[in-house]
Amino acid sequence: MEKDAKIYIAGHRGMVGSAIHRKLDKEGYTHIITRLSAELDLRNQQDVAGFFEQEKPDYVFLAAAKVGGIVANNTYRAEFLYENLQIQNNVIHSSYLNGVKKLMFLGSSCIYPKMAPQPLKEEYLLTGLLEPTNEPYAIAKIAGIKMCDAYRAQYGCNYISVMPTNLYGYNDNYHPENSHVLPALIRRFHEARVQNLPDVTIWGTGSPKREFLFADDLAEACYYLMQNYSQDGLVNIGTGEDISIKDLAILIKGIIGYEGEIKFDSSKPDGTPRKLMDVSKLHSKGWKHKVDLADGIKLAYRDFLSHQAKPISN
Repeated sequence: MEKDAKIYIAGHRGMVGSAIHRKLDKEGYTHIITRLSAELDLRNQQDVAGFFEQEKPDYVFLAAAKVGGIVANNTYRAEFLYENLQIQNNVIHSSYLNGVKKLMFLGSSCIYPKMAPQPLKEEYLLTGLLEPTNEPYAIAKIAGIKMCDAYRAQYGCNYISVMPTNLYGYNDNYHPENSHVLPALIRRFHEARVQNLPDVTIWGTGSPKREFLFADDLAEACYYLMQNYSQDGLVNIGTGEDISIKDLAILIKGIIGYEGEIKFDSSKPDGTPRKLMDVSKLHSKGWKHKVDLADGIKLAYRDFLSHQAKPISN
């Protein structure tokens, strides 16, 4: 990417988009295009078409999506399918119509079958049934991957797809119902400490294992792949290491300094038993993550305290 190229980040206010924005700023890119959702509704085909015709970006990072945790995915099934399809259809097609040089589509590790072998290799896509609780979101993201491949095959578009593992970091979503597990635990342990609660109850058994990547590491990987990767299919982006929800809770509890008890409600769903990415393809391209989990959680908690949290009274 040329330093004076016009680069559009769709979803620049979100955790992923803002991390990509910081990375491009750091690298000296001078023509980054952004729009707030109030200024440009990516679900609206006409609005997106007009934006692309006016701005004519050279490169696109498609990081905009409707996202959430188990509760949100399972509750708003129609919205997660419809809105994500609309966003990616509009942006990808308008990119083609307006001669975008390269586009990166960001998906999610939930695209893989629920019972796929571990670790998850890129070739396991569409080899089995999806996790039911997030199936609509996963189907939308699978459609995005296949759309990029189809536009590459039919029109010669240089569109690539990357599948990040579970992310956390600056500008994360700490909503009490609609957040993912790591930010949700940060908020719950913090509030339990503030309120001197005797225990914190966590959904499920605590046995599922999850992989977590700091969002600024993801941005580094996206930037690297935008420069060095141009193929169909997809690339996993992760750490290649995972941790049980129970051990994650213990780690976060210690970082926050909560001294109460952790309880697990086994009547609630666990979700997918394990979702560890095989990142050998990414490593073979020359990139590896830098921020380990404990350090990343400390950075995320510091950000939470700065923007979200009620103060702790000692």
